[in-house]
Amino acid sequence: MSDVTTTDLYEVTMAMSYLREDMRAPASFALFVRDLPPGRGFLVAAGLESALDYLAGYRVEREDVEEFAAALHRPLRDLEPLLGLAFEGDVRAVPEGRVVFAGEPLLEVTAPLPQAQLVETYLLNQLCHQTAVASKAARCVLAAAGRPVVDFSLRRTHGTWAGHQAARLGAMVGFAGTSNVAAATALGIPASGTMAHSYIEAFPGEEAAFRAFARSHPGPVTFLVDTYDTEEGTRTAARVLADLGRGPGCAIRLDSGDLDALARRARTILDTSGPAGVRIVASGGLDEYSLARLVRDGAPIDVYAVGTRVGVAADAPYLDAAYKLVEYAGRPVMKLSSAKVTAPGRKQVFRSAGQPDVIALLDEDVPAPGRPLLRTVMRGGRRTGPPDRWQDARARFREDVTGLPGPALRTERPEPVRPSRSRALEELTAAVRADIEARSRPGRLSAAFGPAVSGSPEASADVS
Repeated sequence: MSDVTTTDLYEVTMAMSYLREDMRAPASFALFVRDLPPGRGFLVAAGLESALDYLAGYRVEREDVEEFAAALHRPLRDLEPLLGLAFEGDVRAVPEGRVVFAGEPLLEVTAPLPQAQLVETYLLNQLCHQTAVASKAARCVLAAAGRPVVDFSLRRTHGTWAGHQAARLGAMVGFAGTSNVAAATALGIPASGTMAHSYIEAFPGEEAAFRAFARSHPGPVTFLVDTYDTEEGTRTAARVLADLGRGPGCAIRLDSGDLDALARRARTILDTSGPAGVRIVASGGLDEYSLARLVRDGAPIDVYAVGTRVGVAADAPYLDAAYKLVEYAGRPVMKLSSAKVTAPGRKQVFRSAGQPDVIALLDEDVPAPGRPLLRTVMRGGRRTGPPDRWQDARARFREDVTGLPGPALRTERPEPVRPSRSRALEELTAAVRADIEARSRPGRLSAAFGPAVSGSPEASADVS
């Protein structure tokens, strides 16, 4: 299975028809999120880098055509017009790490119509999944209020590649490390890990397990203390660390139970009978909601390890995102379906400190002191620069999140920031809508493309 055939079948059937009808003019598609999920005051743009890798290598080969023909139960010759098709378009996008809101294009593709159509499914898959997970991880960083957060999600993510992405996305928004060895070594993320309960159970007792572990690891160690009795396990860990003369950099880990109460008792034990500098790590079904409660209540926890709930974005595991045609052959187009109306034309998003973002048309002047969010990242099917690093995305996230109003940052019942639209975009939307409605009246033929809209390029109905 190739990345080319990792698509929905209707992308192939549409592309075949476009080629047959010689509809190869430039088409612009916008990828955006219609509404933020409940419990989200913002999103963090992510997934662009893997999307650009895909586009840069996109080419329909013989084996892809054979797979398409088999799926459609059609002769191979019917699919041969697709052979050799490559992505040769332009891409404008919001860089990873930027904070974004509903209605704002995360990415716009402009390419010959069959090319732009065929890549829809893969682009939605990458940006939706990664933006959802990055946004969840970002909320954990905010809830931890400066305490380190570590990714432990690999064993529960929906596939190993999703686990790799989760490690990268966590680092992108401020995580201190990951348990994922492959991601840590490939991406330069600090690796972090302790031991499992099975390790403790394999020894006659906790002390024997702790001492054996310390013999194998001469540096800082973290002992898991809740296999049998948490308080007794903490006392044993404190005694072993004191006997070995280890303190700063070492830790105990709590993985179950009332983490607040257990951390308080463990802190008392460590402070009275253990060496100085031993930290407390907490894990076990944590996410931003539990982190916020523990921090608010003053639990003496130094490091948080988050896994399942964050790696799958458990409370908001999908985004209501769309990839919609906004312009074809220079004509702005839009969709009027109930609750799914789109805005016509290629766009830019302008951001000014302390003000809601403005969604505008691409050719509008930058409103002072605003700055454009979408930048050209691919031209003619080639990247305009080197691949972006997660460290760069992390710096952008830190910059953007400091500018958000307090209500958008709340863990519970956040208030999303709502972008506004420029006057020019509103006027174009009204004109295209009026033209479509006029052509759709009973007794009139509703053509695919209609007469020119006054003051704008010729408008048409959505053909996506």
